[in-house]
Amino acid sequence: MTPDLPGIAPVLTVTELNRRVRALLENQFEVLWVSGELSNVKRAASGHWYFCLKDANAQIECAMFRTRAQFLDFRPEDGQRVEVRARVTLYEPRGNYQLVVEEIRKAGLGALYEAFEKLKAKLEAEGLFDAARKRPLPAFPRAIGIVTSPAAAALRDVLTTLSRRAPMIAVVLYPAQVQGEGAGGQVARAIAIANARAECDVLIVCRGGGSLEDLWAFNEEAVARAIFASRLPVVSGVGHETDFSIADFVADLRAATPTAAAAAASPDRAGLHEQLAGVRRRLARDLRRLVETAGQRLDVASRRLLTPAQRIEQDRERLAQYARRLRRAMPDATAGRRELERAAKRLALAAARAATERARRLAALRASLGHLDPTQVLGRGYSIVRGPDGHVVRSGAALAGGDAIDIRFGQGGAKAKVEETRGG
Repeated sequence: MTPDLPGIAPVLTVTELNRRVRALLENQFEVLWVSGELSNVKRAASGHWYFCLKDANAQIECAMFRTRAQFLDFRPEDGQRVEVRARVTLYEPRGNYQLVVEEIRKAGLGALYEAFEKLKAKLEAEGLFDAARKRPLPAFPRAIGIVTSPAAAALRDVLTTLSRRAPMIAVVLYPAQVQGEGAGGQVARAIAIANARAECDVLIVCRGGGSLEDLWAFNEEAVARAIFASRLPVVSGVGHETDFSIADFVADLRAATPTAAAAAASPDRAGLHEQLAGVRRRLARDLRRLVETAGQRLDVASRRLLTPAQRIEQDRERLAQYARRLRRAMPDATAGRRELERAAKRLALAAARAATERARRLAALRASLGHLDPTQVLGRGYSIVRGPDGHVVRSGAALAGGDAIDIRFGQGGAKAKVEETRGG
């Protein structure tokens, strides 16, 4: 760049100018939505898309790089009316003013997204999405109902899955248009009919993938309220894994695809067979263990069990043992009897000697007692005097004149009165 001179504007190179213009454009405009018609649409080998967006009076070059283009749910073609979300910029090498596109949707989808969000907020506020009201699916349904178009590829996917997993379960189709004008009303009526007939235990509402417009029937309020009013548990399998519909939020279970919905609504026959085989193996093992244990008990019991002849033989042997022991014990009994007789004689002799000794001692004690017997003393002329109080008088000082006394002699006694006392 030429050095600045007083009074002279600086001279820019083309590169510098384009860089400044690019910065001005990118700073001036935020990411915005632009509508128009596609023309000159090309897809490069790199995966980038290049096209022109135009209306009746103007056009602008656009580029959509592969990292964003991989999320397109439709193929851009010339003449399509679209809305693009893009950044305004400048391609510096050529000086081309352009849009770098981040998202493309068909024209009018903006209004559909807005309607989707409004209805979603309304139904959520009313409680149609509450997890508490969602019901579990039956583990073993008698019949499975399907609400979809008879011509839909989704129906073939569902029937194939049910045939593989649970061919024993009956399938009832409730046909309904799933795309286009009036499709939402038909789906809602089919759900109501399935409930009125009560032919099945669970209901699959499904269709294959598509654009927001293609799936719009499942975003209609009538379908949402029909699912909410359904007495049958409802599985929603609409579109692909990345697609979400109002029906998904209201249903008792949201499946990523119609095939996943069929798998969720049906038991797996192969898995059930494997479980049954496991139960059979455990049952056979337990029965074998019981039989083995019972056999061991029987063996023990059989060893203890005797025939009448064996029992008689055992009793005979036991009796013989008793007889032998009795014979061995008889000599000992004779010797014991003799010893007992000798002991009895010794005991009788000792008893006689003890009786004689006791008699001698008793006679001696009787003689000694006789010497102490006061009645014998009285027999020699002595007497016993008792005072008025009944006590033996041992001293004349214990009496007073006029006292009544009792006198006992060796034979008999007398009552007397004291006339005089003498000290003693």
